Amino acid sequence: MWQYRFIGDLKVDGKTVKAQIWDTAGQERYRAITSAYYRGAVGALLVYDITKRQTFDNVQRWLRELRDHADSNIVILMAGNKSDLNHLRAVAEEDGQALAERESLSFLETSALEATNVEKAFQTILTEIYHIISKKALAAQEAAGNSTLPGQGTTINVADTSGNTKRSCCST
Repeated sequence: MWQYRFIGDLKVDGKTVKAQIWDTAGQERYRAITSAYYRGAVGALLVYDITKRQTFDNVQRWLRELRDHADSNIVILMAGNKSDLNHLRAVAEEDGQALAERESLSFLETSALEATNVEKAFQTILTEIYHIISKKALAAQEAAGNSTLPGQGTTINVADTSGNTKRSCCST
């Protein structure tokens, strides 16, 4: 069991975007504190294990949690992980795609072991978040009569990072 926090920079549309990523691995012991994670979150990756049907079935519960506690404009990407274990598959890719479509989520399958589509998942969600935040910032600047465009020296603050860049990983 583990919890992981990462803070790093990624390039989106030629701009550097700072990302703070929390992973609770869907563990019940973190469920009581997840509403604190949701506050201020602009994106979420809902990841299930394609070899374990129960993890896919739990996606609906986590999605409900997100929609109950996070901002209504949160960007959500659903990913079926462990695509390298196709021979042990318990969830058809079509099932994941169908759920994502019903819930208006982005979707892809990944393999953390083989690093397949992992970067693409982060790039996809961060690009979508960046575009939403940029549009909001541009609209606010136009309303205020400011002609500076995002990416031309304007800071777009999407969350309080508290200046903490500590990386940690715990396992028991």
